[in-house]
Amino acid sequence: MFKKVTTGKRLIYVLMVACAFLLVTFNFSPVATAAAKYYAELQFAPLPEIKLPQYERYVLRNGLVVYLMEDHELPLVSGTALIRAGSRWEGSDKVGLAGITGTVMRTGGTTKHSPDQLNEILEQRAAAVETSIGEAAASASFDALSEDVETVFGLFAEVLREPVFAQEQLDLAKTKVKGAIARRNDDPDDIASREFRKLIYGKESPYARTTEYATVDRITREDLVNFHQDFFHPNQMILGIVGDFDAKKMRSLIQAKLGDWRRNPRMIKLPLPEVSPANTGGVFMVNQPQLTQSSILVGHLGGRFDNPDYAALDVLNGVLNGFGGRLFNEVRSRQGLAYSVYGIWSPRFDYPGIFIAGGQTRSDATVQFVKALQAEIQRIQTQPITAQELAYAKESTLNSFVFNFQDPAQTLSRLMRYEYYGYPADFLFRYQKAVSATTAADVQRVAKQYLKPDNLVTLVVGNQTAIQPPLTQLAAQVTPIDVTIPNSQPQAKK
Repeated sequence: MFKKVTTGKRLIYVLMVACAFLLVTFNFSPVATAAAKYYAELQFAPLPEIKLPQYERYVLRNGLVVYLMEDHELPLVSGTALIRAGSRWEGSDKVGLAGITGTVMRTGGTTKHSPDQLNEILEQRAAAVETSIGEAAASASFDALSEDVETVFGLFAEVLREPVFAQEQLDLAKTKVKGAIARRNDDPDDIASREFRKLIYGKESPYARTTEYATVDRITREDLVNFHQDFFHPNQMILGIVGDFDAKKMRSLIQAKLGDWRRNPRMIKLPLPEVSPANTGGVFMVNQPQLTQSSILVGHLGGRFDNPDYAALDVLNGVLNGFGGRLFNEVRSRQGLAYSVYGIWSPRFDYPGIFIAGGQTRSDATVQFVKALQAEIQRIQTQPITAQELAYAKESTLNSFVFNFQDPAQTLSRLMRYEYYGYPADFLFRYQKAVSATTAADVQRVAKQYLKPDNLVTLVVGNQTAIQPPLTQLAAQVTPIDVTIPNSQPQAKK
């Protein structure tokens, strides 16, 4: 009995102490609660001015551009090389070559280390060396503890300069790519994204063509070796290193491992593929009878980041999107047609991007959803945005600006990317000032100038039978798209 009373008293005492702590910490007093403000009345201090961390840029005699940015917060060093290469320069008969080259460049080992030896050395040091080749650029990267940077950077340089492209690793990479081809129709959103790019750029465009079994079968080890020899040279490369290192020692390490790499004396500026709209309107359908909802995309060819109106177009994005945006308020909240809906002017660095709007909706609401998107695109051209809409869009954009500089590695990556595409180093700050200066008249002007409601390409991936009313309410002709995966073509015997 004594124990029960004592335990009960202890419990009461603990609760009293906890309540007192809460009252002191959170100040639940009548005066404090009376002073609480509605969220719309809250005022915040202006964001502090963002300044770039100190960095060094220099060029080796062989043409390699180097960025160094010290950051001693953690005993880590990371680096990335951007190489002027990409899938947009691979042959149309061997689509997939660039991506496979980027994979096997790392997994296939080097002239000094087998794949297993590379993996073992890196795993023992909790380090990494990775390579990849995308649409417009190739990249190689490393991560290491400060104490291991010399060893890891040496392996990184080997992978860049001396990959052997082991046949067994090429075979494995091709098998994995074929597995991805086999699964590419599993997700309706993936189908929509892939086929929409074909409708905008053309199915033979380097910005839209797809890897097929036949193109993979044609890829040989010799192709990988030649691709590497064509593109991987120091005077076609930008190297950036950030982390816990001494700049003088790092310069010596870079010179020792990459300074004797011979430049390509015949290097020319690679021509970019031409871009023109493959379609300037039309309704297209991918029939997937198993689906209970439709994935919908509408849009047309867009522009580039260096457009003088890019900032105003980005504010336009803010008016259309997000909580409180026109599409959210009208299509989702008022009409209840979709959980998510969006419309984005999405530019690219050195070729035209896409204006794209879309979302997912019930099969029986498909036509209504498309009409609602069309109506909002037209409305932003004809109905001036309010001061509240402008303030919301600009504040959202400017307040998110700080997230471009969350850590030195992110900042360095941006500087390298701007140089790679020929943009000024302060491009993001120019954009920030342009956003601040954007007016409601600017937003309506760019909406009228760049959005083309009469030239919208509409793609629906869904159950054609369940889409009622039918898509013919949108256009007299609805063009079907066949996404059947072509069978592999057997290679001819030698």
